[in-house]
Amino acid sequence: EDEADAAREKFLVPESDHLTLLNVYQQWRAGGYDQAWCAAHFLHHKALTKAREILAQLTELMEALDIPLVSAGPDFDLVRRAVCSAYFYNAAKLRAVGEYVNLLTAIPAYLHPSSALFGLGSTPDHVVYHELVMTSREYMKCTTAVDGEWLAELGPMFFSLKHSYADRLAKRQRDKLEQLHMHLQYEDAKRLHALNNDQAAPRSSGEPHPASRSPPRPAATSASRICQPGKRGPRGRTPILGFM
Repeated sequence: EDEADAAREKFLVPESDHLTLLNVYQQWRAGGYDQAWCAAHFLHHKALTKAREILAQLTELMEALDIPLVSAGPDFDLVRRAVCSAYFYNAAKLRAVGEYVNLLTAIPAYLHPSSALFGLGSTPDHVVYHELVMTSREYMKCTTAVDGEWLAELGPMFFSLKHSYADRLAKRQRDKLEQLHMHLQYEDAKRLHALNNDQAAPRSSGEPHPASRSPPRPAATSASRICQPGKRGPRGRTPILGFM
């Protein structure tokens, strides 16, 4: 038993039991899916083989749906966020050392002694778990530490963040500034629209638009005037009727 516990500790990821299982699978794959490797590390070969079959089925489904298969690599936070998005309804908040309470049902639950999170120096404030096991207490099995902001982001229909008075005051000020900025933009657009209409519309009171006025006629000279009978011209002469 001591050897099994020592072998198990080699695979522990302190933040998550799910990540611990993922680490076990990755180490088994690196060992060539060998059954003897499982026996040497006190692991169930059939359980790992079943996990391999499920992974192959999921890969085929993703390929059939043209979904790219991208690995998270060493960024385990992406995996924890994925676990949080699937189990946010099993979220619990720390109430005492090792004691949690479900955020939706208010049922108290405890970290299982076999969990990777059990006995840590700092207990996470929020966790999600796969299932509850009832013995003398309600124990959480397969538990993962998550951030409270992830719960509000991935399960907004159940969770929301509580902000301090200073944060709420700052948010109201930002909202007021945004509203003022939008109002000023609206007034500028309205003035610009009215100015364009004034330039495009014809002038009122019957006065034609300056662009539509006819050019002024040149002043008539004495040689080009129309002579009127009976009207005396300059110096008493009677001008001759005609055009030059």
